[in-house]
Amino acid sequence: MDGIIVVKKEKGISSFDVIRSLRKILQERKIGHTGTLDPLATGVLILCVGKATRLAQEIEAEEKIYEAEMKFGYQTDTYDLEGKVIVESPKKEVSREEFERVLKKWKGDILQVPPMYSAIKFQGKKLYELARKGLEVEREARKVSIFEIHTLEFQQTKAKILTKVSKGTYIRSLIHDIGKDLESFATMTALNRIQVGEHTLKNAYTISEIHDKMKIYDFSFCIPVEEYFSFPIIELKGEKNKILFENGNTVIFEEKDGKYRVYQEKVFLGIGKIENQRLKGYKYF
Repeated sequence: MDGIIVVKKEKGISSFDVIRSLRKILQERKIGHTGTLDPLATGVLILCVGKATRLAQEIEAEEKIYEAEMKFGYQTDTYDLEGKVIVESPKKEVSREEFERVLKKWKGDILQVPPMYSAIKFQGKKLYELARKGLEVEREARKVSIFEIHTLEFQQTKAKILTKVSKGTYIRSLIHDIGKDLESFATMTALNRIQVGEHTLKNAYTISEIHDKMKIYDFSFCIPVEEYFSFPIIELKGEKNKILFENGNTVIFEEKDGKYRVYQEKVFLGIGKIENQRLKGYKYF
């Protein structure tokens, strides 16, 4: 099987648990994720199956939308409910006005320090492996983008926000930083990823739904690679141009700069990129 599956991840299981389950259900070993969700989190998890794993980085780079809940007044070592409380603040309540003022500060391009409990590697080891040993190392701040951030619900002791972010953004760290600015601390209590790129929970499937569809040989849950992206289509003419494209050479093509789905005689060849009227293969299939 080759394609892309939009999974509705449930709370309490890891992204790798989802992959393990689908390997058994689909009888397919080659499955890769495009950005993990912690066990606490729910929502859209996009998996690539078979040849589609070549697109994992492309999908991972897409913008993501989250709903996140937080509680004020304390901080855990993981920045969420799964960790242990390491510090509390006498300030357990904040005002709506104060909260809105701080939120505005975090919209745009920001520098974010990733949490210790993350899969980022430091000298060949994942940070969470070091954190579990009680070690903390200095992490380099990374540039991420917060395209949208606004309040969905608010009480003096807790809040719920919606935020649209770039690749590599840790919502736990964002909430941690908001708490510091409020001089109250804040811990993430729930996280729901509601959209990745153009794909939402409306076209996502739970593991049990996929299992049931497989029983009746219904593969509608698996999106063909060429249908996942909304890039415009171009058709290559002639065997020579096909050979040039597939060998990584450029082909003269008078179209606007950008990415395209490339076909010849209705057969999908891959994704190409046009720059200065020259087409070059970007991902091949």
